[in-house]
Amino acid sequence: MAVNLASKYSKHIQTIYVKESLVAGRLSQEYDFNGVKTVTVYTPTTVPMGPYTREGANRYGTPTEMQDTKQELTLTQDRAFSLTIDKGNNEDQMGAKSAGKMLQLQIAERAVPEFDKYALGKMATGAGKVNAGAALTKSTICERISSGTEWLDDAEVPETDRTLWITTAGYKLLKHSEEFMAVEKIAGRAIAKGEVGTYDNMTVIKVPKSRMPDGVNFIIAHRNAATAPVKMSETKIHQDPPGISGALLEGREYYDCFVFEAKKNGVYCDKNTSGT
Repeated sequence: MAVNLASKYSKHIQTIYVKESLVAGRLSQEYDFNGVKTVTVYTPTTVPMGPYTREGANRYGTPTEMQDTKQELTLTQDRAFSLTIDKGNNEDQMGAKSAGKMLQLQIAERAVPEFDKYALGKMATGAGKVNAGAALTKSTICERISSGTEWLDDAEVPETDRTLWITTAGYKLLKHSEEFMAVEKIAGRAIAKGEVGTYDNMTVIKVPKSRMPDGVNFIIAHRNAATAPVKMSETKIHQDPPGISGALLEGREYYDCFVFEAKKNGVYCDKNTSGT
């Protein structure tokens, strides 16, 4: 008999994703992939301002038809897992490997970290600006972050809804830097995994080295500059399926992450010169 967790455990499983993921829920959720694999995003192209002429025809200027740019977003990550829990082994271990708990463990330790690493990698490679510099120090960390906020400010990216994903090593330098301690404090009660407060009006997310792209120190992104849709998050527990005395756990994740070409200046990546 198969117990489909889409009906029995779906809310609980989604709670695990939101709690454990460092990316989920922090990017645009405006686009709907239900029923389709590809979504086309059209961005209108505005025209330059010109002088107003007080006589003759076309006093506002020569009319031009508004153009647009097109970007196709196609989901590519179709990932899965399958594992068994033998009834005899579970009995001999005093039921330590209950199917529900092991499913949560699989999601928290494998599925979510893989999703985060992929999404952060896509943001790093799709960033409007990638700054390569020497290894960060306590004396340079604040300046390097400020260069990122300056980039977003000059691109007129809204100052709200910005997130700073920073490595644990970078966060250590930040909180001990003299400049930072003199002017600001990272404060605020963490409400999700990795969140350690705010800095320069940005939510600060501390990222383990294993989830950040190689050589990347931090990524700054505005919520509407990228999206990380999860079209399918399916998990199942099959109890005593043919050929197995025990439980068969299966799961499938269908997702991707995209930086919008028209809004890529809302994403900034800082990396070491030696990083890939």
